[in-house]
This record gives sequence, C-alpha cells and structure tokens, in this order.
Amino acid sequence: MHAYRSHTCADLRPSDAGQTVRLSGWVHRVRDHGGVLFVDLRDHYGMTQVIADSDSPAFAGIEKLRAETVVRIDGRVKARDAALVNPKIATGGIEVYATGIEVLGPADELPMPVFGDVDYPEETRLTYRFLDLRREKLHANMMLRSNVVRYLRNRMWDAGFTEFQTPIITASSPEGARDFLVPSRLHPGKFYALPQAPQQFKQLLMVSGFDRYFQIAPCFRDEDPRADRSPTDFYQLDVEMSFVTQEDVFAAVQPVVQGLFEEFGGGRRVDRDWPLIAYRDSMLWFGTDKPDLRNPIRMQVVSENFRGSGFGIFAKLLEEDGTQVRAIPAPGGGSRKFADRMNAFAQAQGLPGMGYIFWRAAEAGGTEAAGPIAKALGDERTEAIRQALGLKEGDAAFFLAGRPETFEAVAGRARTEIGRELGLIDEDQFKFAWIVDFPMYEKTDDGRIDFSHNPFSMPQGGLEALSGDPLKVHAYQYDLACNGYELISGGIRNHKPEIMYKAFELAGYPNSEVDKRFGGMVKAFKFGAPPHGGCAMGIDRAVMLLADEQNIREVILFPMNQRAEDLLMGAPSEPLNEQLRDLRLRVLQRD
Repeated sequence: MHAYRSHTCADLRPSDAGQTVRLSGWVHRVRDHGGVLFVDLRDHYGMTQVIADSDSPAFAGIEKLRAETVVRIDGRVKARDAALVNPKIATGGIEVYATGIEVLGPADELPMPVFGDVDYPEETRLTYRFLDLRREKLHANMMLRSNVVRYLRNRMWDAGFTEFQTPIITASSPEGARDFLVPSRLHPGKFYALPQAPQQFKQLLMVSGFDRYFQIAPCFRDEDPRADRSPTDFYQLDVEMSFVTQEDVFAAVQPVVQGLFEEFGGGRRVDRDWPLIAYRDSMLWFGTDKPDLRNPIRMQVVSENFRGSGFGIFAKLLEEDGTQVRAIPAPGGGSRKFADRMNAFAQAQGLPGMGYIFWRAAEAGGTEAAGPIAKALGDERTEAIRQALGLKEGDAAFFLAGRPETFEAVAGRARTEIGRELGLIDEDQFKFAWIVDFPMYEKTDDGRIDFSHNPFSMPQGGLEALSGDPLKVHAYQYDLACNGYELISGGIRNHKPEIMYKAFELAGYPNSEVDKRFGGMVKAFKFGAPPHGGCAMGIDRAVMLLADEQNIREVILFPMNQRAEDLLMGAPSEPLNEQLRDLRLRVLQRD
C-alpha cells in the first residue's frame, strides 16, 4: 500500500465497502458520541468520516487529536445505514472504521478556526493565510480562479490567438498609476520599473508581425487599495490584434467573456445583448462609466422644468453657465419616509441633501405631487416632470443640481442605493455594456491638460482632431462594464508617430520626452506599423464577480492588506545594509 494514501478523501463509495484503505489529510473536527469518536478527515478533494470505538487500536490516538493536525489513517470501509447517509458530501454513503493512525504533522492551538464560517478580522486571516485558505469557501474560490485561467487560455488558443510572455523588468511608463521602481545594481542611480501592463510590448509584437496575441499577464501598480482592486499586483487577460477596428475587438472578445460567465456563473443569466453606450451618456444616465444595468433607473436632465421657476435655489443656480438639474426616478419610492432616507444618504455623501417630489393619490381623485419642490414648481411643471420620467402614483423623483462634475458621482451612488432599497436590481444575472467614445483628455485640478485614460489610444479624427480644443477630442477607447464594475479596458492604438507626438504635446510632453520614455515604440512605428488594437480583462475582478464576492482579496491567494502589507511574509521589509551598499542607495528617515 502507498506510504500515505490509497484513496483521497473524496473517492470512497458504498461499492468500496469491506476494503482496507489508507487516507491522509487534515483533522477537520473530532466529535465524541459517548465512547465512539467521529473524525471528519479533509484533504484537497473532499471529506471522509472516520469512526473509532473503544475496541479500535486507533482510539487512543484519535482521542488526543487537535483540529488541523495532519494524520494518516488506516481502516476498513463500511456502508452507512440508509438513515445515516449524508447527501451533502460525495462520501456520505460510507464511513471508515479506523484500525491505525499516525500523526504526520501536529498542529498548535489555532489562532482562527477552519471549521465553520466564523468571520475573523482581516488582519488575522491574512497573517495566517495558509489556515484561511483551508476554509471551504476560500478553497473553492481559488479553484474557481484556477479553472477560469485555464478556460481563458484554452478559449484564446481556440480563437486563433498566440500566447507570448513579455518582460517583467522594464522601463517606467505613464499608465495612469504609480510605478514600482527597481534599483539597478549594474547601473547605479538608474531604475527599472515593474510593468503596469504589457502595453508597449504587446504593441511592439504587432509591429513585429505577429497578429493575434494574448497573455495571462501580471501587472504591478502602486495604487491605493479598494474593495475591487489590489494595491500592488493583479493579473489580466491581455489581448492585442492587428488590422482591426473597434468592432473587430468586440466581436473577438464577447464570445470568450460570455462563455466564461455562462460556464462559471453558477446558473445566473448572462445577457447576450451588449449595448454600446457613449461615455457622456453613461455619465448622464447612470452617473458612472461602469454602470450596473441590472438597475433599470436612468437619470434625466430636467433643467428646463426648473429654469425661471418658483424653486429659487435651482432657478438661480441655472443662471450660471455649465449647470444643470438632474432627476433620478424612483419607481415605488413615493413616500415621505423613503424620501427622508434618501435625503440622509445624500448628506452622508457630503451633499446638503437631495430635493424630491413624490406622487400620491389626491383626495379629489387622480394623482397629485407632494413635497416642498412640488409646491414651489406648481402643477404644470411637476406634471411635465412626471411624464418625462414615466412615473405614476406611488413613485418619486430625486433631484441634484450644479455643475455635473460636482454631483455626478454622488448621483450615481444614489441611483444604486435607490435601486437596491426598492428591490429593483435583479441580482440573478450578469449584464454587460461597452462604454465607448471616452474623452482623450481631461483637465487636472491645477488646470493642466492630461490624458484621461490610456495615452496610446488613437484620437477619433486623427491628427486633424488634435488641432482644436483637446477637451472635445474623443479616443478610440472603450471599457466593458459588468454589474457595476469595469471588467475590460482597451482601445485602438495610435500607431502613427506624428499623431503620437502631437497627442503627447497637448498633454505637456515635448517630443524629446516622448523619445526618451517611449523611444523603442516610436522607433518601431517609423518602420511600418499596422493599425492595431486590443484590451485587457481583470482576472481577479472577473473571478470576484463569478464567486459573488464583494472584496477582491477573497479571490487572491496571498493578498496584501489595506495598507499594502503582506502580513504573512512580512513585506515590505527594511533592506540589509549590504543590499543598500550594492545598490548605492541610502534610506532617508522621515521628518
């Protein structure tokens, strides 16, 4: 017999009754039922119940076991009585009568339990991540992740894409986040960077004559943590194609992503209609560029209904250029109690509040508008708002006003909160939308012009478009939104040096700086570059959606905490003096 096991803890069935077997695994829990000991023995594959009575040679050893001790158990397979069958596990029709036991790896007292779904502090879970990963749900998440990666790799090969590996040590590149810098020992005072994405390399592959590239790529960005984003590194399905339009990229990607969610979505519906929504419309209707389309609420501009009205606050505000009033319809939210809750929500978001109107049955029959705004506007204007929003008795509308950039994000969160509170969001599905026509540039807080997204995207209209107002230039840049998350980002690339120089010039980069930072790519574009484009899908985020988790750390094997610390391995750590001397570096103490 094998030194450790003849079967896994998921193998045995009633047809194996009478066999002598050997199992190895972790002691999930021990139960004492009046002189009969029951051990749930767990390994990677499943669980088997082991029993020992006072006549068993293994009884004394089992009696001393701690949870999570690793043991080898010899025994005989017994079929369970029909009344004792456990349908929740694959081996629920049998149990193993223990005839021998050997402790292979003793366990100290546990800092956190593995059995059960006790919610422990994140700091404890990450410090003892090896224990955390033994828990059933987390273990299943990691297997899901592995299967997702395998599925994506197979589908991409089947679709005619070729897998390549690009460098991990490279040069710094502006990708929208801070680089992780790596000091060079051989070139003192100079630094490499870990790639924020394989962006330049995958474009160089297209210039090199390869046609359809993909990679399961690690990416490194020094970012602030969020529930849906790792603060240090993440993996993405990276894709690039030559001689393609935006629509060609969509056509190549949709079957892969749709199939992924159908395969691993746990039976939830996967919407096959992926609308194209312009960025400006997405911000107007949903208050975000990653809308959750499971929520049917769509905001509208109702400025004309308030302009010159008796509601002085909004009427005066609309006299300023660039201001508007936006309405958030709330079907079924027509009560003062609900309106007060939403007003409190807005105040918690840092706004003075949200105005509202709700419609109720009138004493004389029909429907009447209620609330302070309704009184100030009058019947004609409130009725026009009701009809424009498609509302009826029992419904409400909430209003935010000012310059859109000052309230749009809160409006988007309010839309989500209203949809959630009123039960309008269908949780049992995945809905996708391509967000297109992103602005090429944005104005920074200090008034400069900078790239709003990927700096390597082709401006719509080419070089001619860059001769006017930069803030009116749109890029061939697109994102795929799914259930309120950005799942994919990509674009058709700028492959012409003269357009690239001009695009970077508008963002404050002279030609010399472009040559310095992107010399390899600019040089390549001067020797025959094909039109090309692609995208990247966040694998961690996709698995988070498929696993129905709210925090991305639940689908990453060894994640950092909220302060970008690895509590298990002790990173970041202080370097040794010898290391600093080799690199000719000195650490300055903070003031």
